[in-house]
Amino acid sequence: MLTRWTCSRPSRALHIMDRRYQDLERFHRLHCAGSFFVTRPKTSLLLRRIRSLPVDKATGVRSDWIVHTDGVKTIKAYPDRLRRIRFRDVETKKTLIFITNDFVLPAQVIAALYKARWQVELFFKWVKQHLHMKSFFGTSENAVKTQV
Repeated sequence: MLTRWTCSRPSRALHIMDRRYQDLERFHRLHCAGSFFVTRPKTSLLLRRIRSLPVDKATGVRSDWIVHTDGVKTIKAYPDRLRRIRFRDVETKKTLIFITNDFVLPAQVIAALYKARWQVELFFKWVKQHLHMKSFFGTSENAVKTQV
């Protein structure tokens, strides 16, 4: 299947995003740029399982699948394979589902990275509340340090 984007894999960045930022075309651009992403899929995203990978349920991982998007628009937006991981968090007793284009990292590491994303969110919430900052004036490291 031909894709819209020419895939070259120079980058190794990892983007961890909330599900509200789900945009399959954007994910495919990241994939083609050589970046990786981890997010929770919206419940409306249809995925077709290609095969199951072995899991160690003692780690909290319930399933690890190689999948394709399913649906005319979604296949066009993201024509490559994805990985769907279902994880049971023992602390919160919640079952979470993640999608990623990283096929190398272990499934429990993917889940731990997503959990760490929440700590970053809490940090920015603390900064906004206690330092009375609604937004940053710049996005470079120097601009943020200067403002803080």
